[in-house]
Amino acid sequence: MPTSLLLRMSGKTILIDAGLGAASAICRAGVALTDIDAIYITHMHSDHYLELGPFFHTAWTAGLNRPIPVIGPSGLPAYWDHFLKSMAFDIALRIADEGRPALADLFEFTSISEGMLVAPDGIGVTALLNDHPPIKESFALRFEGEDKSFVFSGDTARIAQMPLFAKDADLLVHEAMMVDGVNRLVAKLPNIGNLLRTHILRSHTPAHEVGEIAAEAGVQHLALTHLVPDGDPLIGDADWITEVRRAFHGPLTIGKDGIIINL
Repeated sequence: MPTSLLLRMSGKTILIDAGLGAASAICRAGVALTDIDAIYITHMHSDHYLELGPFFHTAWTAGLNRPIPVIGPSGLPAYWDHFLKSMAFDIALRIADEGRPALADLFEFTSISEGMLVAPDGIGVTALLNDHPPIKESFALRFEGEDKSFVFSGDTARIAQMPLFAKDADLLVHEAMMVDGVNRLVAKLPNIGNLLRTHILRSHTPAHEVGEIAAEAGVQHLALTHLVPDGDPLIGDADWITEVRRAFHGPLTIGKDGIIINL
């Protein structure tokens, strides 16, 4: 499923991105939707925020009655406003018929920018502007708990700042790309293939370069996510591992739906 990470750190539960399937995946992880303490959206590609509105609506029908901080790109309030309008009949009905609080008030938005961000108590969160053209507001995130650190690259081409940003992290979750697989993918899409190939290659990081970043940063554990392309029958876990192992030789996880990694 598209990108969504659940981080439990220093007694807090944080949702990072909300791609399709996020709400059901949270439930499958044994976490109540009403227990989310904060949400961070790295950028406005649909696979990272499509289910943000449905998450809030579903949590609301499950009993959410307090605001959840949402930290993300400046375009998110417009998305939220349009979501509320699309569900206006149902929302008004449930408020009048079931006595629920105003759904609009539960979305507590703060715009994301480089540097220190709004964060739950006991956690420090820092954002780094990454490189995911043509989107300009696209960020990597670093979370510092009481004694652990976690870094998520977001979607990005390789950037020189990433090794320092991820320095000594207990876990780095980084996107990864296999160029041969991208070529096979776009060959199946003759009408848009050239444009899509240009976008993918300039906006993502080859897997062997992810290994170089992790090695330079000295991270304790590397996990790959947002695999590009996903579902290519000619690319398996062994291929991703081979590419990363050209530079990084520490603990490595190939991300799959529902996987749990302990910090």
